[in-house]
Amino acid sequence: MSSHAVIKERAAALFNQAQFISHIHTEQDYAAALALMDELIEDYDAQKPLIEVLAVAIERWESSAPEFQGFNDAVAAQDRGASTLRLLMEQHGLGVADLPEIGSKSLVSRVLRGERQLTRNHIAALCQRFGIGADLFF
Repeated sequence: MSSHAVIKERAAALFNQAQFISHIHTEQDYAAALALMDELIEDYDAQKPLIEVLAVAIERWESSAPEFQGFNDAVAAQDRGASTLRLLMEQHGLGVADLPEIGSKSLVSRVLRGERQLTRNHIAALCQRFGIGADLFF
C-alpha cells in the first residue's frame, strides 16, 4: 500500500469518526469541536495541523450559525477606528485626556461614541505612538 493510500485511509477514518473536524453541522458538533480544541491546545506544537483544520470549521460555524448572527452583526456595525482606539486605551490604561494625538477629551469621547471619525493625521500619530500599522483602524 502506498504512503498516499495510507494517508487517505487514515484521514477517511478520522473524518468518519469525527466529521465536525472539517465541517460543523449542529450545535452538538460545535460543542464537540470546542472540547477537542481545548484538549489540542494543551500540546499546541504537536497538534498544530489538526488545530488549524478545526479552527477553520469553528470559524465557519461561528460566522454562519443563527445563534451568532446578532453578535456578528454587532461586530460588523462597529467603527473599526473607534474599536481599535478603545482597545489601545484599555491595553495602556489611558483615559480620554491621555490622547493628545487626537485632541481634547471631548473630541476623544465623541470618537469613542461614534459621533466623529478619526482623521488620517490622528491615525498616523497613534500608529507612531503605539508602534502599530494603520490597517488596524480600517
